[in-house]
Amino acid sequence: MFKKLLTAAAISLAGTTVHAACGIEKGNVNILGNEFPAIQTIGAGAEACAGDGVTVKTNLTKEHKNIQVPSLTSDPAEYTVAIVANSSIVPLMNDDLIQPLDDLIAKHGGNFNDNQKITIGGKVMAIGFMANAQHIVYRKDLLEQAGVEAPNTYEEVIEVAKAVKDKGLVKYPFGAAYAAGWGLAQEFNNMFIGHGGEFFKDGAMPNVNNETGVATLEMMKSLTDYMNPDFLTLNNNEINAEWKAGNVAIMQMWGSRAGPLLAGEDTAPGVAENTVLSHPVTVGGGSMPATTLWWDGFTIAKNISDEDAEASYLAMVNAIDPSIMNEEVATQAVWMIDGYEPTPASAGVFATIEAGATPYPMIPFASLLHTALGAELPDFFSGKESAEQTLADVEAAYITAAKEKGFITE
Repeated sequence: MFKKLLTAAAISLAGTTVHAACGIEKGNVNILGNEFPAIQTIGAGAEACAGDGVTVKTNLTKEHKNIQVPSLTSDPAEYTVAIVANSSIVPLMNDDLIQPLDDLIAKHGGNFNDNQKITIGGKVMAIGFMANAQHIVYRKDLLEQAGVEAPNTYEEVIEVAKAVKDKGLVKYPFGAAYAAGWGLAQEFNNMFIGHGGEFFKDGAMPNVNNETGVATLEMMKSLTDYMNPDFLTLNNNEINAEWKAGNVAIMQMWGSRAGPLLAGEDTAPGVAENTVLSHPVTVGGGSMPATTLWWDGFTIAKNISDEDAEASYLAMVNAIDPSIMNEEVATQAVWMIDGYEPTPASAGVFATIEAGATPYPMIPFASLLHTALGAELPDFFSGKESAEQTLADVEAAYITAAKEKGFITE
């Protein structure tokens, strides 16, 4: 599926900006999304549609996942558009907060491929515009100075980090977004999949409190020996800043954030030119990459007027029009947009696809487990609880939430 999504037609299209009219007569557009460069480009493209009778606002923030459900639950919804991914669309679907796009597509079309239509239950619920994945990034100069090769496994990542640290090249050589909450839970998910774990059994029952879950936490804890001691507070933005400052030798990072690492802006000398976007790694002798594949796209809120829904759809269609594709924009993501051709910044994501990584599970109760992991895992990493007790707490918290939602009825 992802290979199809990423097969863009190599078409040269005239123009590099979106024109303000966008075919919108009137309406209000208010967009909620993440804050990395590719999403900022999409937001700016939508804002270009503002004009007489048309307002377009954006709130691009790392807190978008915490905001989206309550803000779309109100009637009318605070936001007319939510930019989502595999995981963040699920809570919106669970609470019936977004609307099918089939009628809007039938009326207005859109300059996108059929493979961009994210179809759930036979209805188009989102339009995808980019693919994403986490993968390893390393400093080739520091690895050479430490006398080690690029890693293929997490066990080798630890060897690399130890060698770099022992040489005194970097104090805290490994980086990853272990901030308590969503990011820490996602790193667990990646590592659990790499260990061959299955998140659920017997339908919606959790399946993480076992040997695989314990092995996952133990490997993650081993990595923290080479991380900044404040790792439970460091998100993607902060880890990237540490990389640019030259304080990290190897890290797990999203492909969508790779472009700025290679560009070298606001970066310490010697960092950008020695940054290598590598492939994902395996763990515990397994063959499945310890990561997941993602798509990002836009949805339209349900609790809004037809006028605002139509304006929002047209603004987003214009924001992802192939005419946005220029040299700078192409480096910001692995776009699912006609005219996109792979750049050096996309190397890690394509390597992840080729390695056979699995997509993040887009099932109704996956987000509940993700939330439970984010809430309970810090107790293990702060030394308050054993791995077994923490995982028992995760399952208990998940079961409570799943019963409230009706996914577990016993």
